Amino acid sequence: MFGLVVLVFVVLAAFYAVSVYNSLIALRNHFKNAFAQIDVQLQRRYELIPNLVEAVKAYLSHEKDTLTKVIAARNQAITAEQVAAKNVDSVEAMNQLSQAEGVLTAALGKLMVLSEAYPDIKANSTIQNLMEELKTTENRVGFARQAFNDAVMVYNIEREKFPNNIVANFTNFQAALPLEIANVEAKEPVRISFK
Repeated sequence: MFGLVVLVFVVLAAFYAVSVYNSLIALRNHFKNAFAQIDVQLQRRYELIPNLVEAVKAYLSHEKDTLTKVIAARNQAITAEQVAAKNVDSVEAMNQLSQAEGVLTAALGKLMVLSEAYPDIKANSTIQNLMEELKTTENRVGFARQAFNDAVMVYNIEREKFPNNIVANFTNFQAALPLEIANVEAKEPVRISFK
């Protein structure tokens, strides 16, 4: 009789472990799919940036440093995104992508502010269309990032629950990192000038 009880307990524990494992697989695939949606929007963003820089170049030839920084930040972000796309569950890859996107966002912000100071740029419909497309793409990136971060949160919660954490640790399910894009400009002090 005791042997039967132990056997039933072992079978139930095995079914539970398999159920948790399958649930974690599904949740991990869900957040990887959510990252694929970010990937699509980031690619669109990366394609728009050189067009915008080329269009603005004629008006801001004396601002080559800003334009060079935007392209360099874009190239760094593309590299980080490619690594992250291959390793969505890598904490290091997500950190590098977050940092690269933060630098790119700051560089684009400076370009936008700079372009606002020139009436010729504001009047150019091609540049305005590119800027509007870029803003729309930024919004799509934000929505896709939110969906990804929500999927990561659900996965991490399920992974950390007891006794799921025992199965997760035994089967090597690592914690996933949400994609946080730092706002570099928000950390800079505000300067007020009364000139």
